Amino acid sequence: MGVEGIGASVVRKEDRRFITGRGRYVDDIKVMGMTHAYFVRSPHAHAKVISIDVEAAKAMPGVVDVLTGQQIVDDKVGNLICGWAVHSKDGSAMKMGAWPAMAPETVRFVGQAVAVVIAESRNLARDAAEAVVVHYEELPSAHHIAMAIAPGAPQLHPEAPGNIVYDWSIGEEKAVDEAFAKAANVVTFELVNNRLVPNAMEPRAALAEYNEAEEHFTLHTTSQNPHVARLVLSAFYNIAPEHKLRVVAPDVGGGFGSKIFIYPEEMVALWASKKVRRPVKWTGDRNEAFLTDAHGRDHISKAEMAFDADNKILGLRVKTHANFGAYMSLFSSSVPTYLYATLLSGQYNIPAIYAEVIGVYTNTTPVDAYRGAGRPEACYLLERLMETAARQLKVDPAELRRKNFITSFPHQTPVIMAYDIGDFGASLDAALKAIDYAGFPARREKAKSEGKLRGLGFSCYIEACGIAPSKAVGSLGSGVGLWESAEVRVNPVGTIEILTGSHSHGQGHETTFAQLVADRLGIPISQVSIVHGDTDKVQFGMGTYGSRSAAVGMSAIFKAMEKVEKKAKKIAAHQLEASEDDIVIENGEFKVTGTDKSIALPMVALAAYTAHNLPDGMEPGLKEGAFYDPTNFTFPAGSYICEIEVDKGTGKSTIIKFVAVDDFGRLINPMIVDGQVHGGLAQGIGQAILEQAIYDDTGQLITASFMDYAMPRADDVPSFDISHTTTLCPGNPLGVKGCGEAGAIGASAAVINAITDAIGNNKLDMPATPDRVWHAMQASLQQAAE
Repeated sequence: MGVEGIGASVVRKEDRRFITGRGRYVDDIKVMGMTHAYFVRSPHAHAKVISIDVEAAKAMPGVVDVLTGQQIVDDKVGNLICGWAVHSKDGSAMKMGAWPAMAPETVRFVGQAVAVVIAESRNLARDAAEAVVVHYEELPSAHHIAMAIAPGAPQLHPEAPGNIVYDWSIGEEKAVDEAFAKAANVVTFELVNNRLVPNAMEPRAALAEYNEAEEHFTLHTTSQNPHVARLVLSAFYNIAPEHKLRVVAPDVGGGFGSKIFIYPEEMVALWASKKVRRPVKWTGDRNEAFLTDAHGRDHISKAEMAFDADNKILGLRVKTHANFGAYMSLFSSSVPTYLYATLLSGQYNIPAIYAEVIGVYTNTTPVDAYRGAGRPEACYLLERLMETAARQLKVDPAELRRKNFITSFPHQTPVIMAYDIGDFGASLDAALKAIDYAGFPARREKAKSEGKLRGLGFSCYIEACGIAPSKAVGSLGSGVGLWESAEVRVNPVGTIEILTGSHSHGQGHETTFAQLVADRLGIPISQVSIVHGDTDKVQFGMGTYGSRSAAVGMSAIFKAMEKVEKKAKKIAAHQLEASEDDIVIENGEFKVTGTDKSIALPMVALAAYTAHNLPDGMEPGLKEGAFYDPTNFTFPAGSYICEIEVDKGTGKSTIIKFVAVDDFGRLINPMIVDGQVHGGLAQGIGQAILEQAIYDDTGQLITASFMDYAMPRADDVPSFDISHTTTLCPGNPLGVKGCGEAGAIGASAAVINAITDAIGNNKLDMPATPDRVWHAMQASLQQAAE
C-alpha cells in the first residue's frame, strides 16, 4: 500500500469543488434559447380527467406552449416500464398497469402530471400552470394496503384485478410445514415497515435539447445510471434511436436509489424540446420531490419462526404485503421479492424457509428501491423476530444469535443465496466488547435510579451487494445484465484517464478509483482522472446502485489495468532490452529486477504513442477496456448494538451509544467507508424514530414537506462507534464487499429492539415517536398491573 493507494484514508479529491461551490449540477447548466417547464399535477388521488382547458395559460406572457397527456399519447411516446419480470406462484405474469408520462384519462396518485407548461422562465411557467383548468371526476381511492385488497375496493388498473400485482413465493412450503410440526417453540410476530421519502439533497432535474439539424437529443439529468436511462428511453419509450440520444449525468447531489429510475419528467422534457424546437429545463422543487420521487419500504408482514428444544431454528414462515403505489416503477417488482425474501436467512442457519409476497397497487406515489432496497426490510423483520424469540424463550439475545449463526462457508440458504465467506461470531464479539455488554446491567440500574429506562438492542445483518452474475439475474427476470465496464487510457505524457460505467453521486469514486490505479502503478492520485456519467464519452455501463461500485466497477478497472500493465511491461522490456518476466512496477517506474535499469511510466507511454521503437507486431497506443461480470453477489455483514434511554414521562428516546461492527472485506479508503456507514446509520435511525410518509383518508400526502416529515437532525444521532472485521470476498479480484447500504440495513432493528427492551413492550411500530413509545409504556404498565 502506498501513501495514496488501497487502504489509505485519502481526503476526497472531489470535495474541493463541492465545498467551494464549483460543482456543476443540472440546474447550473444553461444553454442558448432555453425554456422552462412546470407541470400541472393532479390534486386528487384517483380521478378521471374530463377536460383540460389550456387556452388562458397559452395566452399569458412568456408562455411558449402548453402540452397535455393526450398529446404525448398521440405522439406514441411509450408508457413507463418495470424492468424486472416477476411471476406469481401459479406461473402467471405480474399485472402491470399502463403508466403514461402524463395522464390522458385517469390519475392515480396526488401529484401525477396531466399537462406541462413551457415558458421563458420558471416563474412564468408556474404562473401559467395555475391558469390551466382541469375538470376531474373524482373516484374512490385506496391509499393503504388493507383498503386496496378489501372486498369492493376501488380498482386502480383493469390489468390487475383486486389490485394485486403478483402473489409470489420462494422456498419449500412443505419443508417449512414439517419443521413447524416438530417444533418445541414457535414465535409469531407481526410488523409494519413504514413508508419513507428519499430526500436527496439535490431534487431531480432534467435539461433536454433537440438538435433539429442532426435529429439528435441531449439530456442532462440527475441519474445514477445514464446508460440504462438512454437504453430505456430509446428502446421502450420511443423518444429517439439510441445513437441519436446522449445522456449526461453531471454532478448529482445524492440519490439513495431514488435516481436509478426513469421518471415522467425526463421523458416529457425530451419530447417537449422537439415539440417546441427549443431546449427545455425542468427542476423539481422539494414539494414535487415528496409527491413524485419513488418512495421506499411500506410492507406489512407476519412472520413465524420454529425452534427445537435446544433453541436451534428449524424453520421460518413469512407472509408480506408490499405496497407498490399507483404504478410499477423500473425495478419495483424485484425489491420485495429477489432483494428481500432471498435475504430472510440472515446470518442464521435456517434449514427451511417459505416466504410469500403479495404486491399491491394503491393510490399513492410509486414505491421502488431506497437505500438497501429490500435488504433493510428483511433485516428488520428477521432481527425483530430474533429479539422477540429471545424474550419469549427467556434466553440471552446475543447467545441465541450465536447459537444459530452460520459457521461453515460456502453456505447455501434455502432462498437462492449462496454465502461465500464470513465470520459472524467475530463481528458480534467485537460489538459486545465495544458496547461493554457485561457492564450493561449496572448501567440499567443506574438509569432506573434516575427515573429513566435503559434498553439494549441487537441487529446482526447481512446483505447482498454487487448484484450478479448477469446470467443468474436474467433467469430471475432482470431485464438488463448487471456487469460493469471500464476503460483505462494512458496518455502520451503518462497521465491516466479511467472511464467507468459506474456513476458517482456522493460515493467518492474520483478518489477511490484513482487509489486503485495509484496502488498498482505507484503514482500520485493527482495523475489519475475519473470520467463517468456521459454516454458519449464512456462505453456502455450499468451505473451505481446496490453497493456495486467497488465490487463490480472497480473490478472492471482492475481487469483493464491488468491489460494495460501487460502491454506496458512488453514495451518497457523492449526499451530496456530485458525479459518481460523480469519487469516490475514500482513508484511509477518499470524496473528490471536485480538491476538499476528502469524507465518511467511517462517514457513508456510516450514510446507507445510515438511507436518509433515497439516490439514487432505491436499496435501503437496504451489503452485497454474490460467488462466484468461477477460470479456471485458479495455479502457484507455485521453486528450493530444500540443502547437507548427512554424518559418515562415523555416517551422520548435518546441513543446513548451505537456500536457498528461491519465486515466489508478489503477497505479501499477507510475514511470514505466510515462516512458511508455514518450516512446509512443516520437514515436507519431516521426510519426507526422519526420518518414516515402518511396519507390521509382521501389519499393526500400530509407529510409533504420538511414541516411535517421529520428528518434526523444532529441531536437525534450519537457519535457512532465504528470498527471492522475482515474476511476477503473470494468472488472478485479486490476482495471487497460493498459498504454503501449497510448502515441503513442494520440500524432500524437495533434501535427498535433497544426501545422495546427498555419499556418492556415488544409491540411497537416504526417510527418510535415519543407519543407511540409513551402509549406502549402505558400498555405495558397496565398489563403488568393486571
